[in-house]
Amino acid sequence: MPRYILVFMKVLVIGGGGREHALAWKLAQSEKIEKIYAAPGNGGTAGMKNCENVDLFGRDPMEEEIQEALIRYVIKENIDLSIVGPEAPLAGGIADRFRAAGLAVVGPGTAASRLEASKSYAKDFMNKYGVRTARSIVCTDPENALSVLRDHFGQQKDTEEPVPLVIKADGLAAGKGVVIAADLKTAEMAVTAFMKENALGTAGKILVLEEFLQGPEVSVLAAVSIKDGKGIILPFASARDHKRRFDDDQGPNTGGMGAIAPVPDFTVEMQEDFKTAILEPTSTGICEEGFDYRGFIFFGLLIQNGQCYLLEYNVRLGDPETQAVLPLLDSDFAGLCKAIDNGTLEDFRLSWKNGAVCAPVAVASGYPGSYRKGDPIAFNEVSFAKSGAVLFAAGAIRSPGGFAGSGLRTAGGRVLSVSAYGANGYDARERAYKALKAVYFEGMDYRRDIGGKAESTAGPFNITESQRSQ
Repeated sequence: MPRYILVFMKVLVIGGGGREHALAWKLAQSEKIEKIYAAPGNGGTAGMKNCENVDLFGRDPMEEEIQEALIRYVIKENIDLSIVGPEAPLAGGIADRFRAAGLAVVGPGTAASRLEASKSYAKDFMNKYGVRTARSIVCTDPENALSVLRDHFGQQKDTEEPVPLVIKADGLAAGKGVVIAADLKTAEMAVTAFMKENALGTAGKILVLEEFLQGPEVSVLAAVSIKDGKGIILPFASARDHKRRFDDDQGPNTGGMGAIAPVPDFTVEMQEDFKTAILEPTSTGICEEGFDYRGFIFFGLLIQNGQCYLLEYNVRLGDPETQAVLPLLDSDFAGLCKAIDNGTLEDFRLSWKNGAVCAPVAVASGYPGSYRKGDPIAFNEVSFAKSGAVLFAAGAIRSPGGFAGSGLRTAGGRVLSVSAYGANGYDARERAYKALKAVYFEGMDYRRDIGGKAESTAGPFNITESQRSQ
């Protein structure tokens, strides 16, 4: 009779947001895990059993000095695998440094990270490999950009409804680098702010001016293991992020006010179109470019007239999509991450639960503008437990001694999310909002329409049989 040897792993999760709390939570469900470290982590990871926060003393893991310190820490603690959550450390070369030191890490190298770090590079990549996307022009000079704007809006008759133009900063801008300009004045203000007034620093020195597409958006996260021109991209269940601050998609864009998974109106036909028009040519391009891409990728899609268009790549898991997708994953997440790193992803079996997840986000008063910090977070454990939801901390720290039922205080704009699993979208939504009512902090607010009526009753959620067990 064969003997099976279970190898226990120590895993480091790099980052400190809600996504990283969700990653640690999912890893902790694996029987392969011995201990989890979070650098720097947050109040949620600090309260997890068998998880230890690593103090970075307020420094950013995108800094080379901190990356080198983390390498020494991983070696000292005999950590078997590291998973990079945010985009900035990846663009800063953390995966390359870890691999050069002989350490296992889930995250693409610097070259592949340009797919997110540079919008103009990503557009060139899409066009080169035939990835379906919106038409665009790259501008490196403000006067040239302004001329393009005037031509665009000048060609439209006064009696016509103006066709918007999408203005994207080339570099990483923490979600603040995209403006949908409905008129010439708005467009000129954006170009001036980005290119002349340095509102985004160096991120806005180059702009991508893009045609406006109209339709619902869908996020597809995926695992990637491609090295030496060979490998695979394995897509996850679909998700939908809600970016606008207020109900009915009103108000300014944010880092994300909540997500659902899977997406009910992402039909089987659309899923097949996504694979043919976007996923497969992306995989071909990564192989042809010779990228060492062992990590995750995010496809930001827009569906227009039943066809999928790629709005953007992220070279990591999305936030808050991760908080909605991972609770649906029925496979061992630690095993998935190991397969990504060691090149066995093609043999990994991805399985998904039936049902749906709704994950609204609670924010501090004033977000996405200036917001207050330091408020205690009250938590009714009995009521929360009845909802069956999971709380993922984001902008929250844990105070010594504990108070207000949770031991947490607010420390950011997006404070926390609750992820509720249900038999269908309606059930998941009911459970999520029941859970939110069991949480309180001064000035707490959230959207009331995440997974709203249209999303929760639009029919069966489209995890196909081929997706359910890949």
